[in-house]
Amino acid sequence: MTFPGGKRGAKYFFILFIVAVCVYLLPRVAINAFYYPDNEVYGQDPWSAESVTFTAKDGTRLHGWFIPSATGPTDNAVATVIHAHGNAGNMSAHWPLVSWLPERNYNLFMFDYRGFGKSQGTPSQQGLYDDTKSAIDYVRQRSDVNPQRLVLLGQSLGGNNILAAIGYCMHCVNERSAKRSGIRAVILDSTFASYSSIANQMIPGSGFLLNDSYSADRNIASISPIPLLIIHGKADHVIPWEHSEKLYQLALQPKQKILIPDGEHIDAFSERHGDRYRDEMVRFMQNALSEAKN
Repeated sequence: MTFPGGKRGAKYFFILFIVAVCVYLLPRVAINAFYYPDNEVYGQDPWSAESVTFTAKDGTRLHGWFIPSATGPTDNAVATVIHAHGNAGNMSAHWPLVSWLPERNYNLFMFDYRGFGKSQGTPSQQGLYDDTKSAIDYVRQRSDVNPQRLVLLGQSLGGNNILAAIGYCMHCVNERSAKRSGIRAVILDSTFASYSSIANQMIPGSGFLLNDSYSADRNIASISPIPLLIIHGKADHVIPWEHSEKLYQLALQPKQKILIPDGEHIDAFSERHGDRYRDEMVRFMQNALSEAKN
């Protein structure tokens, strides 16, 4: 093959080829390095959990737990909370933070994103968006769940995923309305504002490699009028609390925020704080559900 300009042309072509490969591959390498999935089992499965599998839009098989209310029939629960966990570990590591919900008469659905726990596949931004949306759709179609009384709880990375699942849309209006059907409240705990901002925090200047289409700051305004509660600890050294402050400013009403003076990363519902913030979350959900009746 002969290149225009001889050897010089071939050199330029080679440089352009290398640049194109880097432009294509670097974002993919960056996002793969962003996730920290594992399949280690952190303690025993909840004794009352129903182990379920469901399928994401692209056919990836995902694993979840449905934990029914511990105080009465499943279909008489106050609501069903769908939990989207944070980045590290898998849902078995995050179970202790939400294990109290069934005792308060809430059904709980937990699931692992692709590549985490027993779920198949490899993590990606598009993939986790599809996984979260598919988890919500799975819960909606269960015969023992009231599909009009759903609450979304996203912790850390999970907050970005649930906001994208109900707020991000390519064709909007009708699509967004369908995504939000039956969702009566959204709770964000220790959520970062955007993929690029947290990447820049980790490696200065690396944020441009990540796609912010699925970031919380892009989608948070669009979930209104669903009531929103934002929780963050001011002693969080993983995701600084200023991320939640930014999200609160971007969010539309109705919205509330709780900043915990000595709170660390996703520890609002841990034993360290007892029932204080658990009670706050329950009051918020009850008010949101009451408003939905009116």
